[in-house]
Amino acid sequence: MEKSKEHIRHCLLYEFQLGHSAVDAKRNICNSIGKNAVSQTTAYRWFGRFSKKDYNLEDKSKSGRPVELNLSELKKLIESDPRTTLRILANTFGCHHSTIEYHLKQLGFHPKLDVWVPHELSIYQLNQRVDICINLLSFKRKFNWLDHLITGDEKWITFSNYTRKHQWLKYKQRPETTPKVESHTKKVLLSVWWDIHGIIYWELLPFNTTLTADIYCTQLEKLKEKITENRLVHDKVYFLHDNAWPNISKSTHKKLLEFGWKILSHPPYSPDLSPTDYYLFRSLSNSLRDKNFVEVTSIQKHLTDFFDSKLEKFYSDGIHSLPARWQEVIDNNGAYIKD
Repeated sequence: MEKSKEHIRHCLLYEFQLGHSAVDAKRNICNSIGKNAVSQTTAYRWFGRFSKKDYNLEDKSKSGRPVELNLSELKKLIESDPRTTLRILANTFGCHHSTIEYHLKQLGFHPKLDVWVPHELSIYQLNQRVDICINLLSFKRKFNWLDHLITGDEKWITFSNYTRKHQWLKYKQRPETTPKVESHTKKVLLSVWWDIHGIIYWELLPFNTTLTADIYCTQLEKLKEKITENRLVHDKVYFLHDNAWPNISKSTHKKLLEFGWKILSHPPYSPDLSPTDYYLFRSLSNSLRDKNFVEVTSIQKHLTDFFDSKLEKFYSDGIHSLPARWQEVIDNNGAYIKD
């Protein structure tokens, strides 16, 4: 069998040197030796090698089954730099990249995409996150003020919430279409405030309206009215919001001082420490998946149904999860929490 293969390759080289094409070579050899002496694929492959002036008729080495590797060294390298590519590792160990992939899976490693974070935190911002979390944890030990915490934030609600889904289809069967999200999709801004008992106040801003300090102060007045309706007068309010410009403006600060509320410190670029972002809005986004609205009233109904569907435990769990997250930031030297 090996002599036959070597003979065929000599014939292919001879045909190539005569200036024949791979098609002609295949036909001539099959006519002379036998009908199935050589396939067209084999003729193309060898002619491709000959065209590169490689006239070696021996088989090139193949990766074959996984070669023996120093698995402890491989484990050490991938743990020191998880972003190292398979090809770099293959060059390091002198084997095929599929061999590296095989052994990595055997060691329990699986490829995962990077996790997006809101911001590239500087050393100062990392330390600031740690300092604020330490102060908040220390503050909580003195008094169980979380039960009197009110927090809130804003979120854009789009009218169209299409998502792409996998479909099980037969070969050449075309998948169903999904409209691509437009760059300037129709949307309205939701503002919401809540505590351990549930939603206190929320509203949708009119179309083409973004939040300003004046609008935010008006919203705070409405929020205070709702708090007065539902709370005892002597209850102390601890207020947590992020560092968006309307929230830290001079007029907003003055308004909160008039209310006598205790404003909690919140580090910049830290949605992972805002219960509205990491907890309430995440659940809301899941409820909006594949929902498409025609009118604002439909959005309002969906929001009402969503907020009302959550038990009081849902809201209290979101607020009471804060201390554990503060501790995690401290333990990780200010790094973002990876949910």
